[in-house]
Amino acid sequence: MMNRPITTLFMLMSVDGKISTGATDELDVDRDFPHIAGLKEGLHQYYEIEQTTDLWSFNTGRVQAKMGVNTAEMPAKTPVSFVLLDNHHLNEHGVRYFCARSKQFVLITTNRDHPAFGVSAENLKIIFQEKLSLADALSVLKERFGCERLTIQSGGTVNGLFLREKLFDYVDVVVAPVLIGGKDTATLIDGRSLQGSDELARLGVLRLMEAVPLQDSYLRLRYQVIG
Repeated sequence: MMNRPITTLFMLMSVDGKISTGATDELDVDRDFPHIAGLKEGLHQYYEIEQTTDLWSFNTGRVQAKMGVNTAEMPAKTPVSFVLLDNHHLNEHGVRYFCARSKQFVLITTNRDHPAFGVSAENLKIIFQEKLSLADALSVLKERFGCERLTIQSGGTVNGLFLREKLFDYVDVVVAPVLIGGKDTATLIDGRSLQGSDELARLGVLRLMEAVPLQDSYLRLRYQVIG
């Protein structure tokens, strides 16, 4: 039995693997796709599938700050428990936003001065690490907080850390019918590139479980990670 949750990488991406519409924070698929003919018509299917994912969701403070949580109105409570990896992108308001939204809110940080340490909330838990270890953090999520299954929706760099540490069990992607391009535009997996053949064991080898054509030329691909 694994000492960590079963993990699924769930993302919306372009045909060429981009998870953003460009290289600046002003460009974002959630903001831009709803206004682009040929994309907006089928986009709802991604959000409908998202509603069926695990009740534990992993993301990063950077992504959430980009989405505006540091100034957003306080949300209604949801049944989802959120896990955020963050050192300096969330302010105190952003922390309180996720306390209001989450069943349980777990923050993973290596920053001793993170604003979360100044927030008092019954559902706020903090995993402090001197040096980031996603494997150790996942073990704590399962053993201390009861997280059995975790959906990961972070950015390409953090997705790359999960990949290299062999922490993905499944990959579930919705492919939008668009090509975006750009070497600086975030992709599904970014981070450090492999440097030699001795590192090939760190690839993520996948077995296709399901390929589902969706409406308006969208496609859902579900894989099991086998290596």
